[in-house]
Amino acid sequence: MMTMGTMQGWPLLVWKLIDHAALNHGDREIVSLTCEGHEVRTTWHQVQGRARQVAEALRGLGVNAGDRVATLAWNTHRHVESWYGISGMGGVAHTINPRLFEDQIAYIANHAEDRVLFFDLTFVKLVEKLAPRLTTVEHYVLLTDREHMPADSSLNFICYEEFIAGQNADAPWTELPETAPSGLCYTSGTTGNPKGVQYSHRANVLHAYGACMGDVLDIRSETVILPVVPMYHANAWGVPYAAAAVGAKLVMCGPHFDAPTIANMIRKEGVTLTLAVPTVWLGMLQHLESTATNLNPLKRVVIGGSAAPRAMIEAFEEKYGVDVCHAWGMTEMTPLGTIGSLSADAKKLPRPQQIDLKCKQGRAIFGVDMKLVDDEGRELPRDGVAFGRLMVRGPWIVGSYFKGDGGNILDKDGWFDTGDVATIDHNGYMQITDRSKDVIKSGGEWISSIEIENLAIGCPGVAEAAVIGVPHPKWDERPLLIVIPKDGAQLTGAEVLGYLEGKIAKWWMPDAVEFVDSIPHTATGKIQKTALREQFAGYRLAA
Repeated sequence: MMTMGTMQGWPLLVWKLIDHAALNHGDREIVSLTCEGHEVRTTWHQVQGRARQVAEALRGLGVNAGDRVATLAWNTHRHVESWYGISGMGGVAHTINPRLFEDQIAYIANHAEDRVLFFDLTFVKLVEKLAPRLTTVEHYVLLTDREHMPADSSLNFICYEEFIAGQNADAPWTELPETAPSGLCYTSGTTGNPKGVQYSHRANVLHAYGACMGDVLDIRSETVILPVVPMYHANAWGVPYAAAAVGAKLVMCGPHFDAPTIANMIRKEGVTLTLAVPTVWLGMLQHLESTATNLNPLKRVVIGGSAAPRAMIEAFEEKYGVDVCHAWGMTEMTPLGTIGSLSADAKKLPRPQQIDLKCKQGRAIFGVDMKLVDDEGRELPRDGVAFGRLMVRGPWIVGSYFKGDGGNILDKDGWFDTGDVATIDHNGYMQITDRSKDVIKSGGEWISSIEIENLAIGCPGVAEAAVIGVPHPKWDERPLLIVIPKDGAQLTGAEVLGYLEGKIAKWWMPDAVEFVDSIPHTATGKIQKTALREQFAGYRLAA
């Protein structure tokens, strides 16, 4: 008979992270730039107490364990407080990406059955417009104080500061099994409607352990972190959890994503680690060059969302002494999967070969199993040459989508198909070579080529349409719309783009339209995107 270990069954719950930070690193700062236009300096101890007040206030509204509570907000101390407070009382913190098209936001909120929506001042007009379509939202909490509450709103907003005022800062958290849900993010990288990934407390805590490891993000109590990546992007890559686990100082820029503001916060607050998509760092390089400044004391930049250009990696490291590290993951992976930190052997290589490795997406971190398979499911060698479908599994990898959307998404051995095509070398360095789904990544955001195609076909005069991603000097990739006009149609690119206006988000709009006589198809009648990419391989867009 199998005997059990004799250790305590201490559940891994996310509120234990912030309790640890408050108790052992209580005076460590959290610094925010707010939507109201000023800076707020608080501490882990204060944020933990206010998070407990959020939990108690939500209970007062009748929110129960398992209910979804949404946030439409930037990275600020109030967002962190409400985020911990929601999951701490047993709710599910549903972070919504405000950059999505309005139809998608409405779909996501209704599909999640959100009962309460916390939102920033930036989004008052958006929320007012969406409110009639949000069928399950009962309360709207505006993340501000009485002084900044709008006087002419058509909705009965709740003032956040008044909402939590008078609540017990020592209110108990809700005891839950560690497998209970704590967060919800929707991925727009799939075709069709966005699908929800519901994170468990256990997954988030284990992911925080993994992120803190020296070979991963190397987060310590002395680290000062500025996550430029927003909390609605897979929980800012788990940084607010990891920072609490070790009591690191957290610096957040709120609605500000411009290079001058970020650079100023790095220098003023002593930031040593920052994380963002490549677009942010391309803008930062231009700012540093034009102002002849530096980023001291920044030590490390972690880049994810899309590949960082080699020239950018070299510029940061050689001109500014900042280590650049790739990271790769997905919303479905909580999100970290690989990290591009150099191994002991790699550090012995000549500098050009080290840069070669830094251009890859990196090695799997502990907690993520990774392999390549061909179309028949046969495992491929780790030789850096063979490329195949990238498969993952582990304790913080999705097992199913929220409400079972998409059906069974794992193979018979529990592996999840990432949708990426990659190589893995004998040292474990993985490199994305393509995407099996034709999703375009623009500035770290995903754009569905199929959705644009389906809309474009509805334009009068369009016989067939295809969308591919083409290189862009700032956004990494932007959509190019390829159109076959109907016989006799006198169609212009401006007319096609004008037809798409209002039907998709502005940042989804193709940067150019090219007219062709034919579009290649596979034997089964599908558009042959690989052939189109070859045909337009030399196509370049202006910045």
